[in-house]
Amino acid sequence: MNKKKDLTPFISSIAAILCGLVFGFIILCISNPSEAIAGFGTILTGSITHGMKGIGEVLYYATPLILCGLSVGFAFKTGLFNIGGSGQFLMGAFGGVLIGLTCKQLGPVQWIVGLLFATLLGALWGAIPGILKAYFNVNEVISCIMLNYISLFFVNMTIKGNKLLFNNLRNESADIPKSATIPKLGLDKIFADISIKGGKEVISSSSVNSGIVIAIIVAILLYIILEKTTFGYELKACGLNKVASRYAGINENRSIVLSMVIAGAIAGLAGGIMLLSGTGRHIEIKDVIPAEGFNGISVALLGVSNPIGIIFSGLFIAYLYAGGFYLQLFHFSKEIIDIIIAIIIYFSAFALIIKMLLSKFSKKPPERELIEVQKALHDAEVRDKNNKEEGA
Repeated sequence: MNKKKDLTPFISSIAAILCGLVFGFIILCISNPSEAIAGFGTILTGSITHGMKGIGEVLYYATPLILCGLSVGFAFKTGLFNIGGSGQFLMGAFGGVLIGLTCKQLGPVQWIVGLLFATLLGALWGAIPGILKAYFNVNEVISCIMLNYISLFFVNMTIKGNKLLFNNLRNESADIPKSATIPKLGLDKIFADISIKGGKEVISSSSVNSGIVIAIIVAILLYIILEKTTFGYELKACGLNKVASRYAGINENRSIVLSMVIAGAIAGLAGGIMLLSGTGRHIEIKDVIPAEGFNGISVALLGVSNPIGIIFSGLFIAYLYAGGFYLQLFHFSKEIIDIIIAIIIYFSAFALIIKMLLSKFSKKPPERELIEVQKALHDAEVRDKNNKEEGA
């Protein structure tokens, strides 16, 4: 029974991916039947066939997807729905731009300060719906959606009103100086294509940087927090059963606020990394909410809100984006890959339904959630007791 339980999230995610790919292939057949098979093969193998540079681009695209997925997944684990990842991402991007363009005197630590400030702004933006939920019982979905638009217009207004931050010729934020970009750690050279032109070796570097390393470290830290610490047990216990947690002495309001603060901080970090990556990304001054936060929802669902699973689901979605870029070689419109990924995103939402159906037939007792809460609380009490004994 335990083995079946462990395989349930994996099976549900694989089923969602397969369903999405099947429907994607059907769309290719409708669009261009003669080249549907070749086009579908390009989606699945495009990044690999383009060498190390292709793999590097996958890692670059995966960085914000993983971090935004972790933001949503962490909130899911604690019983909250952080649909405000886009606003938190945008505030983090604004923090990176602000430090990158106004604090050149910081020198080699400018990018570190930029990422810290981006994380702080994301945390503050996540704290608002957390406080409203904890102390005023305002649904976090409603407040997060409102804050997405507030952040959009606030950032647009602030950048457009500051000549130092605004490039009026391109209607976007100004270019970030190289001194403020995050280091690449040689990854762009490792994941690069090498060719010989005119008797000289030419290196075509990818866009990957140390952001992917930061994303993986964050995922590991979140896994440790959720699975190995008393604090994580308390957060998950509140998500499973708030009433039981309250009677067990856990501060429910504190857990809600901290969950949203952490989720917001991760999304803000994603925004800071994207703007300080040195790849020409800017904040475009237009009335469109960034898609990264919403893409994080699909990544979290596909990864079943498990921090380690989210790493792989983020890489998978990024892999499809990178491979789909080459669909134009087979006379497909480049927008088709967006349709295919959108279908996979919708099917990934059914991963939870599939998981529930599999759980229904696994002969689990109806008191499963209560047992999980009791186990989490018992483990937390044991840890506290051991800590007190060690302190004595």
